[in-house]
Amino acid sequence: MESWKSTLLSGLAVLEVVSALNDGVGLKPHMGWSSWNVAQCNAASAKYALDTADKFISLGLKGLGYEYINIDDCWSTKSRDSSGKLVADPQKWPNGIKAVADQIHAKGLKFGLYGCAGDKTCAGYPGSEGREKSDVSQLVGWGVDLWKYDNCYTPCQQNPRPQTCQNPVGNTKQYYAPMRDALLAASSQRKIHFNLCNWGRDSVWTWGATYGHSWRMSVDNWGDWASVERIGSSAADIHQYSGPGGFNDLDMLYLGSSKINANQEKLHFALWAITKSPLVLGLDLNKISNHTLTIIRNKGLIDINQDSLGKAATTFRPPGAAAQVRGKIYPYWAGPLSDGVVIGLAAGTQAGKYAVEFTDVPGLKAETVYEWKEMYTGQSGWGTGVSFDIALHDMRVVKVLVPAA
Repeated sequence: MESWKSTLLSGLAVLEVVSALNDGVGLKPHMGWSSWNVAQCNAASAKYALDTADKFISLGLKGLGYEYINIDDCWSTKSRDSSGKLVADPQKWPNGIKAVADQIHAKGLKFGLYGCAGDKTCAGYPGSEGREKSDVSQLVGWGVDLWKYDNCYTPCQQNPRPQTCQNPVGNTKQYYAPMRDALLAASSQRKIHFNLCNWGRDSVWTWGATYGHSWRMSVDNWGDWASVERIGSSAADIHQYSGPGGFNDLDMLYLGSSKINANQEKLHFALWAITKSPLVLGLDLNKISNHTLTIIRNKGLIDINQDSLGKAATTFRPPGAAAQVRGKIYPYWAGPLSDGVVIGLAAGTQAGKYAVEFTDVPGLKAETVYEWKEMYTGQSGWGTGVSFDIALHDMRVVKVLVPAA
């Protein structure tokens, strides 16, 4: 297996990325749910957290690997207390944060919370700038498992600071270092997944693994096809920076959005899965459609995303294929798995027949018959290639098994 793996990795030009944190957290892309897209500030409550935890169990999501219940902005009061501590909004958290985290842990799930590197969060609540050690102490005491750290109201040439600074003083690497250090200092008490939400600034993918366990590589997913194109297409160029302990975060899955259709949902989920993005749902599970539920419960795609090798797929160009167009979803993707290769065929710009010979796929050998299975249709077989008729903005994902040497 090791000799095959070396050949495969060489064929895909994958670079080994070692997380400097090396703390056992984030060895696979995290999976879960985030409150923001559901009801913005109104969803930052104990009720939403506990209801969603119950839905993870009743819908079978927990068993598939979804485990983080992440509460986004607006969970605190607008001011700290007299000692400088963060205060959970008593209207939203009548029993406090710890009581909810304890209940979520009792269900076998994990609890995430939101903060910001500036002096205010994006919605105007207290940020952690200059108070990192104190805030981490509170997170540890509450039993928080994930800390999403945003980039609003950070040092800026403009005064007063705007929510989103276009002329920063310093850079996000400097803004995020104190929180990284505070989390590391407290890691003997509690290991917390550090999710850097700096919107892809300062080429975060080149240094994110020395700071945290996942990092947003772009501005927000706005829930439309243009966002899927923009984010998904740019993931190919930075695939080599993802690996066990630290992953490119393509932002929340905006499935269930009225701005994308059924096929676009399938491509959205599949592309996030094979590029090893965290799979974080941004929808109300009480209102989820059967179509969307089927997508997020696709065990084959989840298994590819959670593969222990942790290497992201990227684009490749078979003979005769058109060149990649920046900002558009390229049809041909491939990446190594611990027991094979994943191939993605995406009808990003036009419907049609999409075919590939295995000999043209990085990591697969010429004149070899391989066993394969497609994850959406369930089709399977043996052969030297695959071919599918794919509707506009739909996608097929094929796992090709490679026997151990």
